[in-house]
Amino acid sequence: MIRFSQVTLARGAKVLLEGTDLTLHQGERVGLIGANGSGKSSLFSLLQGELHADKGDVEFPAHWRIAHVAQETPALDRPATEYAIDGDTALRELEAKLAVAEAEDDGALMGELHAALADADAYTARSRAETLLLGLGFGKEELEQPVASFSGGWRMRLNLAQALMCRSDLLLLDEPTNHLDLDAIVWLEDWLKRYPGTLIIVSHDRDFLDGVVETVVHIDSRKLRRYSGNYSAFEEQRAQGLVLQQAQYEKQQRERAHLQSFIDRFRAKATKAKQAQSRMKMLARMEDLAPVHAAAPFSFEFRDPERSPDPLLVLEQVAAGYAERKVLEGVMLTLRANERIGLLGVNGAGKSTLIKTIAGVLPPLGGSAVVNKGLVVGYFAQHQVEMLRDDQSPLWHLSRLSDGSSSKPREQELRDYLGSFNFPGDMATGPVEHFSGGEKARLALALIVWQRPNLLLLDEPTNHLDLETREALTVALAQFEGTLVLVSHDRHLLRASTEQLVIVRGGRVSAFEGDLDDYRASLLNRVAPRPKPGPAAKPSPRKAGAKKNLQSRIQRLEEQMKRLGVEIAAVEARLVDPATYGDGEAYKGLAADQAYLRRELDQLETEWLARQAELEN
Repeated sequence: MIRFSQVTLARGAKVLLEGTDLTLHQGERVGLIGANGSGKSSLFSLLQGELHADKGDVEFPAHWRIAHVAQETPALDRPATEYAIDGDTALRELEAKLAVAEAEDDGALMGELHAALADADAYTARSRAETLLLGLGFGKEELEQPVASFSGGWRMRLNLAQALMCRSDLLLLDEPTNHLDLDAIVWLEDWLKRYPGTLIIVSHDRDFLDGVVETVVHIDSRKLRRYSGNYSAFEEQRAQGLVLQQAQYEKQQRERAHLQSFIDRFRAKATKAKQAQSRMKMLARMEDLAPVHAAAPFSFEFRDPERSPDPLLVLEQVAAGYAERKVLEGVMLTLRANERIGLLGVNGAGKSTLIKTIAGVLPPLGGSAVVNKGLVVGYFAQHQVEMLRDDQSPLWHLSRLSDGSSSKPREQELRDYLGSFNFPGDMATGPVEHFSGGEKARLALALIVWQRPNLLLLDEPTNHLDLETREALTVALAQFEGTLVLVSHDRHLLRASTEQLVIVRGGRVSAFEGDLDDYRASLLNRVAPRPKPGPAAKPSPRKAGAKKNLQSRIQRLEEQMKRLGVEIAAVEARLVDPATYGDGEAYKGLAADQAYLRRELDQLETEWLARQAELEN
């Protein structure tokens, strides 16, 4: 087992962990979560021996082999399969010893080493490595290609294959899904469920965590807090714990007030002096519970489009690609008002090519693309994040978008808008170069929302986003009143935001018959997904399509109801805070917020009941 005993860990002046205890049992699959900068990566470094605790002890069996994903990949001429096998360091050590024994013609040692190699499954190593690489999305023709021939994202997959190849007792994975497509994530999830050792994962993909982990460790207030169950179970337990914590705090405040009242009244009376002294000691011994600071979660909304023509765009027999290289052909796609489409397919199949063609970034190589003159496109991709000017501020970027408008907004309006995206004060006017990847992605989203698009094209928008911002995006998309085309490996986002699925495969674009669970089953069963006959733009048979649309709407309503519930809890926590009572204006404002949020929740619940009844009928 792994045991943290009174561990304190600091990086520079910042204390990450303070006097914390934790026990993890052998074979547990653990999700490690916490805010950015809370110490997740430092905890991994602690387990790997790269850092040492400032106080306390971290103990686990000395013989344990620890595997992790290397962050750098040298440009080697070594074939991909051999590079993956290198992850089994024990096997490579035995092979090196055998080579020495053969050179020295040491027959006895050679016999021992051959037996040890058999015990180490040396003779299945190549097939195991190939299985890993194929599962992670490499083609058969790529297995013998040199490491140097692969791009950065594919080299990270090679490093992941190395870590999985290691016959480890403890596997540490830090955001393993970042460079994977949905197909590879589904395969990895299935592989990790069968991993026999102890597994600790840092991830912002809640569906992935739900599918793999059975325990969650939350870094909170410099402590490691353990929760049983997957990520969804953690969310429920934490919400319940916060309510209980607030109730305990309020009870203690009442007890304190009662004791203090007694002390104040009877301290000067000789007959009550002894009792007053006794209560003073009780007050001093009382543990100081902290109030729950229920900070409002980050949220934003897409501004309603000024108009929404129908259809927005029609592609007829379009060939798409780059100059002489055709990636897709025969694309038939009509984007109607308020459609919500999720694009499926492996990396390299052409999803990004299709989105770029829809956005007008790539001109069609053949066929026709008819665009309605009222079309306003909001296009998000990693390219947009990289195009941000590092030497300029968020305010500068937003001002540029507003320069051409007939009624240029005041600077304060722009600042207020940026503040709603968590870019307050100096952050709105400081250079972007100091922003994290997640902050840059959030700024790119803010710039898109400002333009009030009626067609939203999102290509992997959750890369670099933390769980809170992902959840805010999920809720915002559920309320978006335009047409959406989404590429994402985040299944939670796809389920909550889209109503129909389209698969890009083999140079073709076609509708997918089924939902994400059907897609996952088809991948695990190695059965080709069943494309629906006819062009992608046409819906599935009317009844099936209506049912799926209803189910998607119900799920989006549930996402909105969940977020409103969190906001109401935050407001009510502030309403019962004694500090609020003395500020009449603040109390009145919070009471108004509570009433407004409850009315909004009632409306959503009414619609939810109606949609459920419609679905049952």
